[in-house]
Amino acid sequence: MSKDTVSRTLIVAVSLCVVCSLLVSGAAVSLRPMQIENQKLDIKKNLLLASGLLKNSKASKAEIEKIFESVEAQVIDFKTGEVVDVDPEQYDELKEARDAKTRYNIPSSADVGKIRARAPYGKVYRVMENGVVSMIVLPVFGKGLWSTMYGFVALAPDTKTIKGLGFYQHGETPGLGGEIENPRWLAQWSGKQAFDEEYQPVVEVIKGSVDSTTPGNTHKVDGLSGATITSNGVTGMMQYWLGDDAYGPYLAQFRQGSAATEFDTSFETDEEVL
Repeated sequence: MSKDTVSRTLIVAVSLCVVCSLLVSGAAVSLRPMQIENQKLDIKKNLLLASGLLKNSKASKAEIEKIFESVEAQVIDFKTGEVVDVDPEQYDELKEARDAKTRYNIPSSADVGKIRARAPYGKVYRVMENGVVSMIVLPVFGKGLWSTMYGFVALAPDTKTIKGLGFYQHGETPGLGGEIENPRWLAQWSGKQAFDEEYQPVVEVIKGSVDSTTPGNTHKVDGLSGATITSNGVTGMMQYWLGDDAYGPYLAQFRQGSAATEFDTSFETDEEVL
């Protein structure tokens, strides 16, 4: 009697699938802590790159962690600009933005970044030098052509001068919108003025190039060739997050000195989450 029956074949196939599924699931679970750690390290690296504190994108973990010791994280209430007593290591801003119970739905009139919703609180990172804030780094995100672009913008203590901009996640077209990663394009942002004299965010990516004859050139950056929608997305992202509906109230308080003082951000936690 032949052993090669349909039922035997199905049993072998199903058994093989079950075993493989268990192996894959087990590997995914066991590797999850390492993946989370790598994600946190990547965010730290990109924050430091955007702020100019790190020059080498291939720096070791030890180098990144050492430089990051000068960075202090806080959680702020976007509405008031006040620092809140929330552990920044545990606060998941993106998760809060997706939760219908906690998210803030952005009015269409204010949603120039086309992100629809954000968390009620946000993180800010202060770079400290001899006990004084030398730079403020803000997480930002906004819609491009194909994706949501996630990055950091670094501001000088005057809150007006941009020290750097960087993106760590996006899905824009390589060679077109994907040029938001190009170091030469990103270098243009350094020294640009984010606000006008009344502290309204006016920095923008224009169509074409910027030179000394361009009106308002201190607020403008070269457009990305063939990527108008991505360029407009970066403009909208910057103007939203620096505006009154997002980090604006915090930056106003910082300029007045109330947010520039030391704040105890020490918490006892079992897990670190950026």
